[in-house]
Amino acid sequence: MKVHWTRNAIDHLVGIYEHIAINSPLYAKGLIDKLTRRSEQIADYSFSGRKVPQYDAEDIPEIIEAPYRIIYRIKQDQIDVIAVVHCARSLPDDPVQEDFH
Repeated sequence: MKVHWTRNAIDHLVGIYEHIAINSPLYAKGLIDKLTRRSEQIADYSFSGRKVPQYDAEDIPEIIEAPYRIIYRIKQDQIDVIAVVHCARSLPDDPVQEDFH
């Protein structure tokens, strides 16, 4: 199945990169590469992620690439990565909202 990165998730990656690159551009690039490679797993194994504990939605699981959570929505024809969030951060009440910051 095709994995689509939403604008919101891409913005999260950019923010992560920019924050870490202040001190280490090389580490920041490596982390972004690691996160995007990890998301490739869900193309073949979309149900390999665990249910997001904060949401009661079977179609919104997550995979962990410590210290980040890659949260995605399983659709019939594709998978949308909707957020990349540090494990220490709180999640919004509604996983569907685009403002998943």
